[in-house]
Amino acid sequence: MLITGGQGQLGRELQRALQASGEGEGRALARHGRSASLKAGLLALEGAEVLALDLPELDVTDAEAVERAIRQAKPDLVIHAAALTDTSLCEEDPTLAMRVNAEGSLHVAQACQRVDAAMVYVSTNEVFDGARGEPYGESDEPRPINAYGRSKLEGERFVQATLPRHYIVRTAWLYAEGGDNFPAKVLRLAQERPASRAGRRELSMVTDEVATPTWARDLAPAIIRLAGQPAYGIYHLTNDGYCSRFEWAAEVLRLAGRADVTLRPITSAEYVGGPPKPPFSALRNEAAARLGITLRSWQEALGEYFRHGA
Repeated sequence: MLITGGQGQLGRELQRALQASGEGEGRALARHGRSASLKAGLLALEGAEVLALDLPELDVTDAEAVERAIRQAKPDLVIHAAALTDTSLCEEDPTLAMRVNAEGSLHVAQACQRVDAAMVYVSTNEVFDGARGEPYGESDEPRPINAYGRSKLEGERFVQATLPRHYIVRTAWLYAEGGDNFPAKVLRLAQERPASRAGRRELSMVTDEVATPTWARDLAPAIIRLAGQPAYGIYHLTNDGYCSRFEWAAEVLRLAGRADVTLRPITSAEYVGGPPKPPFSALRNEAAARLGITLRSWQEALGEYFRHGA
């Protein structure tokens, strides 16, 4: 198995899940590095090596480098988690977004085709416009409204057109330990805001952007379980339920014990900066649920995230 984006939030959790699975049976051995900079290293899982690569070892915009890495590894499966996920940067430079998220995914799919490997392509809820006001199923028509969503949808189409043995896994609002994610940003802002004389701090959060917070530690084993079945196609995998950014921030502050912080509700129209966002882009898990793959509620997952020391 080969993982792109091995040092990202999901890449790290995929390695953790694979290692935990192997150690549980006493057959996994963590071996670090073909080079000192390859921090993700290699894992031997049930006799199969797992290679996790990221920049600078692997740049998915370099077709020759991708082909060479996959040809040398000869994996049965590639989990393509590498992506440009900074939505503001994607909006500022849509050409870069397409080069990384669309063309980079095409390079991975073509290399997989040459070695007869299956591929998991990690996509996003932002392929939808969010106008319908209810969760989207796998068969609903994508209609992105920002550069990030357009680039990820183009990546989906490249994978579908190139490689029959593919899994497209759409997820939403991903977070994990050590990442510059929404919970981390909320807590950082809460700390940076000046306190009033009464010791109160105030943050503004939008109430009209709704999706599902998804803990990468829950998503990773679900992807691994899905990829163990030859049921190719599109899947929606998030934690269960949905909320607004305001509600997510409120739960983050509650779990962090930040009773000194007051949240002020605002609309997206009042929020200054950033690309357009789908107002309601929660995903409905239908396809994976039929295979018995579901994730717990976003509130339960977030609670455990904090218990792990977030």
